[in-house]
Amino acid sequence: MYNDSWRKLKPEELEIAYNPQKSVKNFADFQKHRNDASKKFRDINNMHLDISYGSHDQKKVDIFLSEKNSPVHIFFHGGYWRTQDKKNFAFVAETLNKYRISVVIANYVLCPKHTLSQVVQSAREVIIWTYNSINKYSANNKNISISGNSAGAHLCSMLISTDWKLYGLPNDCIKAATLISGIYDPEPTRWIKVNNEIGIDLDEASLNNSMSLQPFVKCPIWLGAGGREPWPWIDQTLDYSQYLRKNNFDPELHILPNHNHFSIMDEIYKEDGILSSAIVKNIEF
Repeated sequence: MYNDSWRKLKPEELEIAYNPQKSVKNFADFQKHRNDASKKFRDINNMHLDISYGSHDQKKVDIFLSEKNSPVHIFFHGGYWRTQDKKNFAFVAETLNKYRISVVIANYVLCPKHTLSQVVQSAREVIIWTYNSINKYSANNKNISISGNSAGAHLCSMLISTDWKLYGLPNDCIKAATLISGIYDPEPTRWIKVNNEIGIDLDEASLNNSMSLQPFVKCPIWLGAGGREPWPWIDQTLDYSQYLRKNNFDPELHILPNHNHFSIMDEIYKEDGILSSAIVKNIEF
């Protein structure tokens, strides 16, 4: 059983611990320059925008290609499963394209119109589509890595816990994963006000707790969180790392000093950032 000391927190302490927008008052300031950079990059780059991987209008990806037969990196954005958009994360591709990596930035269906299980299934569909279709864009479907921040990191953890053989894919379809400031057990979310916008119930929280599911994808996994994030949130990363180790994984674990939940993404925005370097080093060229 992982650390559940969060259950002893008072309601106001839970809000600070598990709603990043409450713990970082000026969170939008940290996003603005990356959003601006993403818009500029989308306007000028060699890209394929709003490519559908399913019938729902949110099931779309943006593809930013590098050279022929390049590795493919898929990024899943955060937003507590209920907000945000791929257009604000093109900066990830701007950085990784410089390393000769093609990048897929994914949207997925959102809560509360969809259950968390449906959100997770949407993320699986991104992997299935990329594996089956990205070679049409001259990128290498046998060299796919993933990353995500916050709720996106949770989705990545669920992808690691997916038996891909059930979907006609090999269980090594994902070659590396970088998980940033994730929440891996959704249960605490049920006890904060933001759940009014998400709608997670006990069953959905249990079904999508990646610390209770068998991990199938044996690949290098990098886990990180910001040193200035609330300790109960950091505990999620520490607990997930421990869970993986109990399942014979050897994840790399980092707590990044001086970073909060939002500033940490600058480490992908920077070409030599800790996160961009973590992504690149686990990709085989």
